[in-house]
Amino acid sequence: MQQALIGVIGGSGLYAMEALHNAEEHRIDTPYGAPSDALVTGLVHGVPVAFLARHGRGHRLIPSEVPYRANIHAMKQMGVRYLISMSAVGSLREELRPLDMVLPDQFIDLTRRRDGTFFGDGAVAHVSMAQPVCPSVAEALARAVETLSPAEPLRLHRGGTYVCVEGPQFSTQAESHWYRSMGASVIGMTNMPEAKLAREAQIAYATLAMVTDYDCWHPREAHVTADMAIANLMQNAGHAQRIAAIAIRLLGQEQPPSIAHGALNSALVTPVNAMSAETRARLHCLLPAGPG
Repeated sequence: MQQALIGVIGGSGLYAMEALHNAEEHRIDTPYGAPSDALVTGLVHGVPVAFLARHGRGHRLIPSEVPYRANIHAMKQMGVRYLISMSAVGSLREELRPLDMVLPDQFIDLTRRRDGTFFGDGAVAHVSMAQPVCPSVAEALARAVETLSPAEPLRLHRGGTYVCVEGPQFSTQAESHWYRSMGASVIGMTNMPEAKLAREAQIAYATLAMVTDYDCWHPREAHVTADMAIANLMQNAGHAQRIAAIAIRLLGQEQPPSIAHGALNSALVTPVNAMSAETRARLHCLLPAGPG
């Protein structure tokens, strides 16, 4: 199977990667079922990349239906060490305006219906999520935005908290004000448990969050609708494609170490040799090499 150093997961409105050369599709099976769609591999600036449309091409999956475990497991099977998430979000702060971009460094998980771990059923691990975003991947994205900024009017905000809700409905006004009271910066429906699973898979993860609306808390701005969110996202789609391509080049050149790459070293509680053969087979590509 063709291997990839960097993975890209495209969210709403981002169903393909324009910079991908020599593209090949791969239908991958995982212990957790099929991913959202075929993984498409190829080269971006000579760097091997795997792209996946989170909601499937044609946007067929609501956030709760996205097979997060299968998606991350498939990326791990492909050899991915760095994962860039592209995500549409609503703003919970006045200064984060529609068409702005945000690099969140924290998450609040309010999802309820999603399988959020690879572990259990004979294997126990407790990974640290204190720093859920890889600083090196986020920095590559920030540098990519800076590279484009002289030619294109981009506003980037570094840091902030992404609150992830179940959806698929947008918030009530009471909920929107509650999220603001938590100190959250942006709201979305897909980065959890994606970020948790990436950490369990020892993949360095960061998200480029593209602001499409003010949710429904703002007293003077229109309440979010799907049409509004997609329309604003499509305005930013070209920027997102170019930012991802530059970040891929930087990560491919530098291949920085990440806290994520050794996440299981201090997290795996069950020794590998104490797991059943079935459990070891299910977790094979996730477990550290060597005896447990």
